[in-house]
Amino acid sequence: MYGYLLLTAAIVSEVCGTTCLGKSAGFSQPAWAAGGLLFYAVSFVLLSKVMTLMPVAVAYALWAGLGNVLVLLVGWVVFSQTPTLWTVAGIGLIVSGVVVLQLAGK
Repeated sequence: MYGYLLLTAAIVSEVCGTTCLGKSAGFSQPAWAAGGLLFYAVSFVLLSKVMTLMPVAVAYALWAGLGNVLVLLVGWVVFSQTPTLWTVAGIGLIVSGVVVLQLAGK
């Protein structure tokens, strides 16, 4: 359970980092860029700890897959980027893959 709590924090940190980098306008806004780098550093430290508690493939698949889903939602809400049908289908495939890996790990 502890691993999943750390993984959740790593995912949230990664999504915050990605959001900050989006707001940094190509690193032209130093505060947003610094925030993005800080959140990514926190995310990687947490992810590295998670990988000692669960299989690497499962940890990384959850981190990347759920991070993608959340970034899609943040892009939609924060950046007004409406997802296309293809985007939603692609995210659906990623989520399906994460579910399969999660089930295979048990």
